[in-house]
Amino acid sequence: METNLTRRHFISTAGTAALAASAVPGRGAENSEGNLTKIIGVSCSPRKGMTTARSVQAALDAAKAVDARIAVELIDLGGLNIAPWSPNPPADDMAALLPKFRDPAVAGLIIGSPCYFRSLSGLAKCFLERLAPLREPTMALAGKPFGVVTVGAYRNGGQELTIEQIQAILLCFGMIPVGGHAPAFQGATLLSASDSVDGDELGLRTAARLGTKLAETALRMAAG
Repeated sequence: METNLTRRHFISTAGTAALAASAVPGRGAENSEGNLTKIIGVSCSPRKGMTTARSVQAALDAAKAVDARIAVELIDLGGLNIAPWSPNPPADDMAALLPKFRDPAVAGLIIGSPCYFRSLSGLAKCFLERLAPLREPTMALAGKPFGVVTVGAYRNGGQELTIEQIQAILLCFGMIPVGGHAPAFQGATLLSASDSVDGDELGLRTAARLGTKLAETALRMAAG
């Protein structure tokens, strides 16, 4: 009997098969020591615990809900002292953070930044620059997926520009950018009103869809 295999059917079938393979308990998602597949979210806002941190946490919550093997951690950079990259970086708070990203259990990153003048925050730029040691002598983050969460004071306040800027930086680490389903094609774009994102139903949906897509991708890649 002739099978009508359309492109859409092929993609759907392949995606379902990949997800099914990644859902096999104990396959790939755990490392040799039995640790969970870990996704780290980083809030790169100088304001600790505010809208960017809450937005990243929303994405992490959605990622964790995908599968019991997913573990998440939020790193809030608010209030920390992180200088920009230099050949001889100063002793600051970055020294304690770098080992977290060397952990082989880390399977994906979510980077969150507020939009300042339609661009990423200075703290985000400093943090990403200071990840440079992860490129030498080996590319510790290469081949791992990442997503970007952005928060602006306006609906069109530079969120997608900021996503592209962060993506361009992490491509230098060999990482793989992940978007989401509509309306989160590039990443999560949230609107902060009166220092809150709680009323932004659309924006929170983009964060949740990004977190879900990142977790699904991390599991598929961990399964090989």
